[in-house]
Amino acid sequence: MTSSAVQRTNYNTIYLDQSDALAADQARIFNIQRYSLNDGFGIRTVIFFKGCPHYCPWCANPESISRKIQVVKRKSKCLHCATCLNDADECPSGAMERIGYDISLENLIKEILKDDIFFRSSGGGVTLSGGEVLLQAKFASQLLERLKKLGINTAIETAGDIRFEDFLSVAKYCDEVLFDFKIMDEEQAKQVSNIHLSRVLDNFARLYEQNIPLTPRIPLIPGYTLDQQNIERVIAFLKQFPNIKEIHLLPFHQFGEPKYDLIKRPYTMGEIKAPEDEEVQRIKAYVEQQGYTVMVGG
Repeated sequence: MTSSAVQRTNYNTIYLDQSDALAADQARIFNIQRYSLNDGFGIRTVIFFKGCPHYCPWCANPESISRKIQVVKRKSKCLHCATCLNDADECPSGAMERIGYDISLENLIKEILKDDIFFRSSGGGVTLSGGEVLLQAKFASQLLERLKKLGINTAIETAGDIRFEDFLSVAKYCDEVLFDFKIMDEEQAKQVSNIHLSRVLDNFARLYEQNIPLTPRIPLIPGYTLDQQNIERVIAFLKQFPNIKEIHLLPFHQFGEPKYDLIKRPYTMGEIKAPEDEEVQRIKAYVEQQGYTVMVGG
């Protein structure tokens, strides 16, 4: 660990004292997931950007919320050295692990092009996810523009809660914008997740006017979005846009729960069960009755 690093009192989670302001040709990411069959068409490489302005209780990637680089300690790997340096680079067992790193545009493109053969053979491509990729809009727009020139299919996953000009600067280079609709009550959306619903809805409408390819997605979260009234509100909004033909349903799961303990963040969804298949199918049938093609997952 460098001398400029500042450790908080929590031994298991360390935040490196690095500025959130990155160079124009750098991004802060925390994972590159290869060979994904979700998150867009074909075989995809998904780039997970670090930082999110929201705090959805059901988030499956809680390590993405902080913009700062984190070092965490996996106790199961710890050798209990006499002197612990709290340094991910020096840890002999790999118990200390860094979450997040900065990467240049050129180096990220080199990593992406390792998978080019899979994109070409499957019709796949690259999806930018997070966190919220639009927090790093300048870098994302440069990356997507370069990928488009290379003939690679592009997509982003987003909650859409960002300044429109930043959103458009990224979306105009996308073959698909996977656009999440969560809580459809303005006050509740703000209180639960810090989402500005009116801005989200306005952004969707303005992107539609720009002929940006949009795919709405509805996370099905018990106690939050998984009720008939919320689903009906989403559909009522989307009915204004006749070119929207497909909707994705994303059933709640608890795959991200172990990450909360790792970063010492409370997980409040531990007692919440994933929706029964019968309930998911009921919602799917309802949305299909409204004239949409429905994909569960995606």
